[in-house]
Amino acid sequence: MSAPVTAPPGPVRPGAPAPDPLRWWALAVIAAAQLTVLLDGTIVNIALPSAQRDLGLGDGSRQWVVTAYTLALGGLLLLGGRVVDVVGRKRAFVTGLIGFAAASALGGAATVPAALLAARAAQGAFAALLTPSAISLVVATFTEPGERGRAFGVLGAISGAGSAGGLIAGGLLTEYLDWRWCMYVNVPIALAAVAAGLRVLRDPGGRGPVRLDVPGALLGCGGLTVLVLGFARAEGSGWTSPPVGAAFAAGAVLLALFALRQTRTAHPLVPPRLVRDRARAGALAVAALGMVGVFGLLLFLTYYLQVVRGDSAVAAGVSILPLTVGMTAGVTLGARLAGRLAPCRTVVPGLLAAAAGVALLALVDTGSSYPAQVLPALLLAGLGMGSTSMTCMVVATAMVAPADSGAASALYTTAQQIGGSVGTAVLNTVAAEAAARHLAAGADRAQSTVYGFTTALWGVAVLLVLTALGTGLLVGGPLRRTAAARTP
Repeated sequence: MSAPVTAPPGPVRPGAPAPDPLRWWALAVIAAAQLTVLLDGTIVNIALPSAQRDLGLGDGSRQWVVTAYTLALGGLLLLGGRVVDVVGRKRAFVTGLIGFAAASALGGAATVPAALLAARAAQGAFAALLTPSAISLVVATFTEPGERGRAFGVLGAISGAGSAGGLIAGGLLTEYLDWRWCMYVNVPIALAAVAAGLRVLRDPGGRGPVRLDVPGALLGCGGLTVLVLGFARAEGSGWTSPPVGAAFAAGAVLLALFALRQTRTAHPLVPPRLVRDRARAGALAVAALGMVGVFGLLLFLTYYLQVVRGDSAVAAGVSILPLTVGMTAGVTLGARLAGRLAPCRTVVPGLLAAAAGVALLALVDTGSSYPAQVLPALLLAGLGMGSTSMTCMVVATAMVAPADSGAASALYTTAQQIGGSVGTAVLNTVAAEAAARHLAAGADRAQSTVYGFTTALWGVAVLLVLTALGTGLLVGGPLRRTAAARTP
């Protein structure tokens, strides 16, 4: 990942530009924009059953309300990151916000399934522009390493609150108003962020002559889109089905051609110098694997709380809050340690703590006590995952030239998105197969459901331990570098 920082960052370098006096107001605007995207990621899941009934969406098509968003987001992130470098951070940020608000309004007003699916795809497309521009703005606005770590900590805390808030807000809006308000709620937040952003955001510039590699964009975005589609289809069609195999093969070919293209063009979508840096490559890998744990926990908790325990959507959202509380504490801790400890000294304990939390959750059964077993597991797992993700973000976006800041930010988000997509598909398949075997052996449905997901969670715990071991073994290589303490 990145390297040890043996002392707190010193004062600003002589000749360096003075800090932006509006930088903390700018961070508030960026956090509001991230809150909009994160709310949408969880709020729609809670509203989906009501939307399905209202629009007459079939059971075979309902998954596309979620998949349309993830396909567009995962497929277009790399392109969005490079567009940020071409048009500028502030312009891309404002455009992404306005587009996301418009798509949300169209989704809320949908009267047929096709309109809702199109709106969800548009949301994903504009989120693919908004997310890397937000991270890039933080990197460019906060040039002093200590302040940058604190800024990322605030952003991470807001992200955790947004994910949890989406679960609760989705239940409240759906139950007391209408599912459409789960889409409409994005509009005022986004428009307020646009109005404030036009006043307080600054784009330091320094991008240089960056051009958009159109053939590379088609290959890279096409490959990622097909790959995400393959994982989405694998959940329902099976890993060995011809459509899934064809999607994986096509994705692999397109991405191989994309990688070749990036080494031969003067203006690559993903500059090879970014992924040749072993510290950054390690951070991206850990970020992707860490998201497997996050998605695994959320997948298990959703079914355990609502199906096994019989909790309502609102009660389930409240019960998941400790996970986000733990992640928020972990993000804050990771931000504080970013300039004081070697990243591996944060990442390895973080991964092991997350693995311990996941393992504790894998021991639950249908009669387990929430306060005694589930609650401490969520806090411990959240703390470890939060500190790990924050450190990875700092390393992945450090030592990047201004012309590559959008691409680096998009790479980090893409790694998380692909890790989450792969994790959801694999873990859901493992859980379903284990549950089916347990049910066939004579267990009841609730016991089989819990058995399936706890089997998958043991796999997640092992994966996190192996990732921690691999990270520790890299101390002699990329982890010795001081990426986290240096600025472009």
